[in-house]
Amino acid sequence: MARDFWRNSGFHLLTRNAAGHLEVSDDFLRAYYLRPEVHPVDESCEAERALHAALMDAPRQAVEPAALDAIADADARDNYRIVLRFRDRLLDAGTLEGCYLKLFQGSGVDVPPMFVDQLAHAILRNILADCEDPLQLRAAELFYREQRVTLQDGQVLLADREMVELHASGNQYGSIGRLIVEARGTLGRVELDVLERGNAALYWSRESRHDTVLRVNHGSPGAEALARVIEAWVEHFLGAGVAVHPLERIDEPRWVWHVGLDAEASGILNDLWNGVEVESGRMRRILALFRLQFDDPATMRADVAGRPVYLGLAASEEDILHMKPQNLLLNLPRAAAA
Repeated sequence: MARDFWRNSGFHLLTRNAAGHLEVSDDFLRAYYLRPEVHPVDESCEAERALHAALMDAPRQAVEPAALDAIADADARDNYRIVLRFRDRLLDAGTLEGCYLKLFQGSGVDVPPMFVDQLAHAILRNILADCEDPLQLRAAELFYREQRVTLQDGQVLLADREMVELHASGNQYGSIGRLIVEARGTLGRVELDVLERGNAALYWSRESRHDTVLRVNHGSPGAEALARVIEAWVEHFLGAGVAVHPLERIDEPRWVWHVGLDAEASGILNDLWNGVEVESGRMRRILALFRLQFDDPATMRADVAGRPVYLGLAASEEDILHMKPQNLLLNLPRAAAA
């Protein structure tokens, strides 16, 4: 049997439908009503307590505006409106995958970014349910958790941003935090924390701690692992088989299509494609490049069928990587549906 992991993803509260997508369950909705932003506290009024109890009993029930207006605390009213708007999006879509896609196909995302990341977390837990490669699981964290980037001795090191900030504040894991934040010391100081093929099994006992480092420069196992996760993500959502390979550079002088995996990479690749000179400091923010090819060229737009799609991953000016995996679902050159 495959190992269990990411128990905090919400995956265990969900079931798969015939297409392998995650159906919205009452227990999954209840988990949002138990969040501290909406769970009643000692100071909560009776109207708030009554609404919470009703939703816990029947998570899908309609909530009249008067029930929200009756809540005395303004912040609590706003929090309920946000959670219920997200709930209604989930119920309208029926699946987490459907909700995730629809969030980016309308007039704009109207739910907190945290909720979007939580969807990606649960969906990836579903996609990788049978995965036995810890490096792929660590690479998948890039899809829903920001990373702090360190470039050192030709290595591109990614560490979980939230954990690095805790480390830097002086808690018991300070050594890795100081390395990533201050970019000094030697790689050997954190050798046991940088996941490689030889020590990847460390991840199984630490996957909920987010305190391992992934190396993603060209030729690294981490870059290969990220390529496999991208393939699985695209196939799960779009039903299209793709092959993704890490690149050291793009040798094609006039490529036909690219997708930035984050806002910074999108800007850099757009400028390069348009012939805009990109200064060297900005170019150094490119962390990884990939070539994506569709297994069946007929699933691509006819004018670019069979041509490679180039993917880029880059750090911000603040050395943060905020990946936007939705770009892979919205911006690939797919043929129009019949």
